[in-house]
Amino acid sequence: DAKHLVPNKMRDFFCTINLDQEEVFRTQVVEKSLSPYFGEEFYFEIPRTFQWLSFYIYDKSVLQKDLRIGKVSIKKEDLCNYTGKENWFMLQPVDSNSEVQGKVHLELKLNELITDNGSVCQQLVVHIKECHGLPLINGQNCDPYATVSLVGPSRNDQKKTKVKKKTSNPQFNETFYFEVTRSSSYTKKSQFQVEEEDIEKLEVRVDLWNNGNLVQDIFLGEIKVPVKVLRNDSFQAWYLLQPRENGNKSSKTDDLGSLRLNICYTEDCVLPSEYYTSLRNLLLKSSDVQPISASAGYILSEVCRDKYDAVLPLVRLLLHHHKLVPFVAAVAELDLKDTQEANTVFRGNSLATRCVDEMMKIVGKHYLKVTLKPVIDEICESPKPCEIDPIRLREGDNVEINMENLRYYVDKVFREIVRSSISCPTLMCDVFYSLRHLAAKRFPNDPHVQYSAVSSFVFLRFFAVAVVSPHTFHLRPHHPDAQTSRTLTLISKAIQTLGSWGSLTKSKLSSFKETFMCEFFKTFQEEKFTESVKKFLDDVSSTECKEPSGLSEPVHLKEGEMYKRAQGRTRIGKKNFKKRWFCLTSREFTYHKHQDKEPIFTIPIKNILAVEKLDESSFNKKNMFQVLHGEKPLYIQANNCVEASEWIEALCRVTRCNQKRLNFYHPSAFLNGNWLCCKATIENTVGCARCTADVPADTQIEIDGDRETERIYSLFTVNMSKLQKLEEACGSIAVYQGPRKEPDDYSNFTIEDSVATFHTLKQIIDAVEKLNESHEKYQKKRSSSAKYGSE
Repeated sequence: DAKHLVPNKMRDFFCTINLDQEEVFRTQVVEKSLSPYFGEEFYFEIPRTFQWLSFYIYDKSVLQKDLRIGKVSIKKEDLCNYTGKENWFMLQPVDSNSEVQGKVHLELKLNELITDNGSVCQQLVVHIKECHGLPLINGQNCDPYATVSLVGPSRNDQKKTKVKKKTSNPQFNETFYFEVTRSSSYTKKSQFQVEEEDIEKLEVRVDLWNNGNLVQDIFLGEIKVPVKVLRNDSFQAWYLLQPRENGNKSSKTDDLGSLRLNICYTEDCVLPSEYYTSLRNLLLKSSDVQPISASAGYILSEVCRDKYDAVLPLVRLLLHHHKLVPFVAAVAELDLKDTQEANTVFRGNSLATRCVDEMMKIVGKHYLKVTLKPVIDEICESPKPCEIDPIRLREGDNVEINMENLRYYVDKVFREIVRSSISCPTLMCDVFYSLRHLAAKRFPNDPHVQYSAVSSFVFLRFFAVAVVSPHTFHLRPHHPDAQTSRTLTLISKAIQTLGSWGSLTKSKLSSFKETFMCEFFKTFQEEKFTESVKKFLDDVSSTECKEPSGLSEPVHLKEGEMYKRAQGRTRIGKKNFKKRWFCLTSREFTYHKHQDKEPIFTIPIKNILAVEKLDESSFNKKNMFQVLHGEKPLYIQANNCVEASEWIEALCRVTRCNQKRLNFYHPSAFLNGNWLCCKATIENTVGCARCTADVPADTQIEIDGDRETERIYSLFTVNMSKLQKLEEACGSIAVYQGPRKEPDDYSNFTIEDSVATFHTLKQIIDAVEKLNESHEKYQKKRSSSAKYGSE
C-alpha cells in the first residue's frame, strides 16, 4: 500500500513492478484515494540480468498518458537487505537521467604512434561494438546512437556513432581514435610516455541516446572507464549502463508520499547435479529414518527460525522425487503423539500441517480452478449485496435480501466443492488417506476424528482460504474491492462451518462470536449438509482411482493476452501483429480473438515440434518466441521478459515427450526468400542451431530439484551454528545420560534418539562442508576470469 500521495487531490492510482525499465506486473487501479491499498502479491522467476527492481506509482488518466507520480528503486545488490520483511520507502521523483537499462560492449586500447617530428605519443582506440537490452521508448524499440568522449580536466573530445533504427540491441561496430597529448610544459624528448598524473585524470565516457528526430533526444545511460586501467594492454568487456551522477536528486522527495513493500528475493548459484548427491540422498531418505525427528528433513525445520523457509524447498524436493507422502505421514504421526484431544487434531502450525498446506498449494492449483473459479468470477464480476451484520449495514440495505444473496452464494460454493471429489489430485487423496487413518489410530474411540483430520485441511486451509483470497491462488487477477472482499469473507466463514459439521458430534452454532452468523445458519438443514460433507471427505480420502483412464479432463496450464504475427504474410509491419487470447492445456495450444470466445486456431500438443526464442532482429521486436508445428512457425510476442520465459517453459514442459521433437531450429525468421540466421534460401531446410534441452518433464508442477537442494544447503549454511550446538547436545545426552547443560541452546529441539540424531547431523555437516568447498572453487574461478567492467 501507499500513503500521502500527491496531497490535496483524490486520484486513481496503480503501481507497476519493473525490472530496470521493463514493466513485468501491474496492480489494479485504486480509485479516489490518497493512501491506496493494493494488497497484491506477485511471484516470478527473473529470466535475465538486471540492475534495479523498481516500483512506479501512476496516476491513471482516461484521456491523456498516465502520469508517473514517483518511484522506489532498489539496486540488485541491496535486495538482500530488505528481503522477508515489510519496509516503508519514500517515493523518489522520476528523472529521465536515472531511467536506464541495458549494457554496452567496448574494446579499448592504447597504441603508440610516431609523430611527424619523430616523437612517440599515445593514441586511444575505442571500439564500440554493440549494446544489449536497451529500453522500449513509448512501447516501441528505440533509435539508439552513442557518443564517445575522452574527458579530462581541460578537454572533452566527443565523437558520435550512426543512428540504428528500431532496435534494442544495436550493432554499432564503429572505432574512434583519440590522441592523448602531452602537456605544454613538457620538454621535447625523443621518447614520449604519458605521465602518470595525466592518465589518472583521463576517462572514456560513452553515452547512449535515443534519436528523437523532431523532439528532444532521450538519455538511455552512460558508462565511464578510467584510462589508467588500460596501461599498454588491449581491453574489452561488457559494461552495465549507469544513470547520470546528477540523476534522481531532488529536494522535494518528501512531497511524493511513500510505498510499503514486502519483498522476498533469493538468488542461488546452482552447481551441476552431481555435487548435490550426498545432501539430496540424505533428505530423500528422511521418511525411512527412525525416529523421524532424527531425519535430515525434520532437523532442517528445527534449525530454521521460520519453518516456512524450510518447508517450501523441502516439500518441492520430496514432491519432485515422489517421497512426500511417506514423509508427511511420519511427521503427522509425531504431531499426533503430542495431541491430547481429538477436536484439536492438526489445528496448529506444525511441520506436518505446513507441509500439507504447501503441498495443496502446489498440486491443487488446477483443482481450485475447475472447482471455484466460475463461481468466484460470478461473485466478483456481478456482486450482490450480502452484508448481514447490523452494525455494517448501510442506509437502504435490506438484511433479508442480503441474507438470501449470501445463502445463494454459499449454497453454490458448497455445492461445487462437495461435487468436486472426482477432480481432487491423487497426491492430495493419498495424503488425506494417511492423515485420516493415523488420526483414527490415535483416537480409536472417537468416530468423528477421521473426518476432522481431513476437513481441517481441505475446508479450513484450502477451500476457505482460496475463497477469501482468490488472487493469491490465481483465481482472480487482482485483489477484490472492499465490498466483494467482505462478501468473500462471509462465504469463507460459512464454508469453514459447513465443512466442520461432518466431523462434529454436535452443532457448534453456539460458538459463533457473531450472533448474526448464528441466525444465518439457523436457515440450514444441518443433517443434509452433514451427510454431503461426510461423503465428500470419504471420497477425497480414498485411494481408489476416481477417473477412468483416457477420459480425464485436460489440465489447464496457462492463459493470457499476447501478440501473434499473421500467418502467410511477407510484408513486415505493425498491422501484421494482432492481439489474441492464448490458452494452453495438456491437450492443445489455442488462440482466440477474445477471452471466452471459440478458438481461431488450434495446435494439438502432440503436433508441436519445438518451442524456442526468436531473435529480436527478425521483426525488431523484443520478447518473441516461436512455436514450430506441422505448418509455418507461429511467431508470438509476449508483453515482457518474465511472461515470455513462463510461456516458453510451460510449452516446453508439456511437449517434452513428443516423439517428433526437433533437434535443430532456426533462431531467426524466414523473410524475403532466406533465413535471416544462416542465409539458407530453402524454407524447409534443417535448422542451424540446436534446440533447447533438459526441460523439466512434469507438466503440472514446475520444480527444479537441484535448485531446491541448493536452497536447503543455503539454509543449513546460515544455521550451521545451530547444527553444531544440536550435535553437541546429542553427544552430551548420549555420553552422560544426565541433566542437560545450557538448556537454552537446544531445549526447543526435539531429540527422541540422541545417537540417531547425532549420526544424521554429522552427515549433514559433512555434506554442507563439501558443498562449501565446491562453491569456493567456483567463486575463485569466476573471480579470476572476471574483467574490469564485466557483468
